[in-house]
Order: sequence, then C-alpha cells, then structure tokens
Amino acid sequence: MEVKEYKNAIEAVLFANGDPVEAERLAEILEVDEETVHRFAEDLMSEINTRAGGIMMIRLDNQYQLCTRQEYAAYIRRALDIRRNTPLSQAAMEVLAIIAYNQPVTKAFVEQVRGVDCSAVIQGLQQKNLIEEQGRLELPGRPLLYGTTPVFLRCFGISKLSELPPLPQKEEEARMIETTLEEVIERAEFGKKEEE
Repeated sequence: MEVKEYKNAIEAVLFANGDPVEAERLAEILEVDEETVHRFAEDLMSEINTRAGGIMMIRLDNQYQLCTRQEYAAYIRRALDIRRNTPLSQAAMEVLAIIAYNQPVTKAFVEQVRGVDCSAVIQGLQQKNLIEEQGRLELPGRPLLYGTTPVFLRCFGISKLSELPPLPQKEEEARMIETTLEEVIERAEFGKKEEE
C-alpha cells in the first residue's frame, strides 16, 4: 500500500469513529508499527489543518481525532439545536485544576486541598466528560483515582498534560488561569454536546 493510501485509511477510520483513536489501534488496523502510524498521522494532520474547510485533525496524547473548527461552533450549535450549558462554577474550576495538575488523585486529596466536600463537583465534572475514574489506590478502602480525559485535552488545545501552563506564583496569574479555564469549559461543554 502507498503512503497516500495509508493516510486516506487513517482519515476514513477517524471520520467513521468520531471519538479519538489510539495510535496502537490504528497500527493494528493498518498492520504497521506505531512509529509509522505517527508519521502518517502527523503528515495527514498537517495536510488537513492547512487546507480550508470546517474540519481539523488533532492529537490527544497518543490518540488522533477529527473534529470541527472552533470558528464554526455557532453554526453547529444552531444545526443541532444545542444550547450552552451554564459555565463551571468557581469550585468546579478549582477542582479541575487540582486534578489536572496532580493526577491521578483521590477525592480525599482534592477535598484536603480545598478544605470542603467535593462530591457534587467531581460528579459534575464527570458528567461533562472532563474527568474520569482511573482505577483505585492500593490503600484500605481502595479509594477511586481521578484524572482528566481526552475531552479536557481537546478543550485546552493541547496534546498532552505536559503542555499545561506552569502553576501560577502570584494571585494575578491565578486569576488569568481561571479566566482561561472558564473559556475552555464553555468549549468542553459544546464538544460534549457535539459528541452526543
């Protein structure tokens, strides 16, 4: 099979799937190694993202996905009759930041940092598909561990957690990150509705 055919196959699989697809899975499908998949996928992403159109390709850690461009969000909302959800509360943004920068973490850890019960906030973030359960801690009671999802990465426009901005040192910087989180959450809520 020629390179162009491999790239076309990746594009078709990503389009048909809709959700992010692991590079390992693409390697199985194409019967090539992961390094080759990454090379073909990166080339394809460059081609798709430089041409005009409403679709773009993104990388989320070790996964690839086709999605719509941000500038067409209003049209998609109207076409699918999606109404904006209420933005995340201050508490939800704090919990999301704690999980993102310290994952995987337990609910007890988040509550220790914040000093209050976070059960409802964690449940809300799970419903928005921004965090997910990532196993259990090997301690008595085996508490659940939480971490961020590919939707979180997509909303922040990053491909891996190491690309998160450094933690703020001053209150001014903390406020800037909160503002960024609010904007990102609006996109996350839209992305979740789009997937449904």
